[in-house]
Amino acid sequence: MKRIIPATVVLLLLVNVLLAQKRNNKPNVIFIMADDMGAGMLSYYGQRFLTTPNIDGLARNGVVFENSYSSAYCAPSRATFLTGYSDCSKGKYVLTSGGIYTETARGTLSDAAAQDRVNAAIGKEPDILYLPQVFKAAGYITGEVGKLDWGFATTTKQMNNHGWDYYYGYYDHIQCHGFYPMFLHENGQRVVIPGNTHADAGKTGEWGSDSTEEKARWDMNGKQVYSQDLFLQKILAFIRKNKDHPFFLYHPTQLPHGPAAIPALHPEVALNDSLTSIEKVYASMVKKMDDDVGVILQELQRLGIAQNTIIVFSSDNGHELYYSYKGRVEKPYRNMQTGKLYNNITDKFYSSTGGDVFDGNHGMAGLKRSNWNGGVKVPLFVCWPEGFKKGVVSEALVTNYDFMATMAAMLGVSVKDKKEGLSYLPALLKGKTSSDVGHSSIAFASFMGPALITKDGWKLRYYAPKQLFQLYYLPEDYKEEKELSAKFPERVKQLRSELLKKCGDDLNNGWFREEKNVVPVKPD
Repeated sequence: MKRIIPATVVLLLLVNVLLAQKRNNKPNVIFIMADDMGAGMLSYYGQRFLTTPNIDGLARNGVVFENSYSSAYCAPSRATFLTGYSDCSKGKYVLTSGGIYTETARGTLSDAAAQDRVNAAIGKEPDILYLPQVFKAAGYITGEVGKLDWGFATTTKQMNNHGWDYYYGYYDHIQCHGFYPMFLHENGQRVVIPGNTHADAGKTGEWGSDSTEEKARWDMNGKQVYSQDLFLQKILAFIRKNKDHPFFLYHPTQLPHGPAAIPALHPEVALNDSLTSIEKVYASMVKKMDDDVGVILQELQRLGIAQNTIIVFSSDNGHELYYSYKGRVEKPYRNMQTGKLYNNITDKFYSSTGGDVFDGNHGMAGLKRSNWNGGVKVPLFVCWPEGFKKGVVSEALVTNYDFMATMAAMLGVSVKDKKEGLSYLPALLKGKTSSDVGHSSIAFASFMGPALITKDGWKLRYYAPKQLFQLYYLPEDYKEEKELSAKFPERVKQLRSELLKKCGDDLNNGWFREEKNVVPVKPD
């Protein structure tokens, strides 16, 4: 006898087929943004004190961009990422000062009052398209888990305005300097974290040679729940809930931003006598980040959606030092061989002279906040097993604000305002054979002033405090040691004109200063 298949079963089979087709057309997207971590911390780039196998795997199985730039500082970096505009552009976003939610932790201000003050400082945001809205236009569920999406303080109103369907994490950058928050926010609601009792989220100092500092770092009284553990739980829950629907998940982790703090040292570095105690803590933070990437990958595999999920890994800016140790590596940055502070004109930070045993900036000059390459050049790995090239290294000149244009091109979404980002989708689909990818030149801001980098490797650096221009040719000068402005004055003139144009005819637009670029959150 022929078996008669019930109509309900046929319908379910048809629905599953349609869902599968839908998923194949629209891959999930997960963007993981490390905090203040240079490429040199990854074993993919030769880190010798620890391994990062899960992040390295994204590089080996995807596309690696070797000329990827971001901003020199966290808040403008995240704003450029979410708006698609350079941090030398004026009027595209508002950065507000942080710290007000610490008042709510102390009980001196209500959460509602804090949000009202921040909203007042933000005012009316520019009428532009934000990154989550690109995904929403393509039918995606959007979620962010981790640090506030930009600025130094945010609100539920701002998060909703940017297009997040789901959000869990901090609303205050100052609170992010601790890893044991008394509360976080989830979809607009303040969520108390039992066992965490410090109003400053358990923030410690950045020095490792002082016994008082060490005692404070390992005193776990009132520090019961580590923020990254909460983030991982919420990430996995978001993925499980939306496994049958295309989703975009943005995870701006705190790791490995300092002050260095971790519940326990990672076994891989705990017994390494070549590292100081605080360096072991920092290394454990990097290991924690890599381990969590591994957990996310395993969950995608378990759910059967790994092949159709794009994972992007990058960092918000160049490397920073959070493991000062007297006589070894110190802040403010100084040449440990001469004892002198760097003047950032004739000399600048290098790991070899500054005492960074990790070489976190991967041999480049400078660190976070600077317009040396060590402050702005970041790792960028893009992996989609089902759709993008594998094992490709691209030399295209790209930036963090290109991601929006890339996703809009992939999803066929029209962008209403004229962004500065460009799509690097051809590099992902065709590999390094595509020659028409990336920018002919980019500009970025810093605490020292703006800089311009061209596709063929010329770099013009403006040191604003001294109104000084310096010229370098990166293909032959990775470490920015040979200043060439006197030798090529015409090129300086040409690139200066180009830099000025990218800064809206005012180089001060590329000189980041908190007193001028950050709107204070005022009391009532």
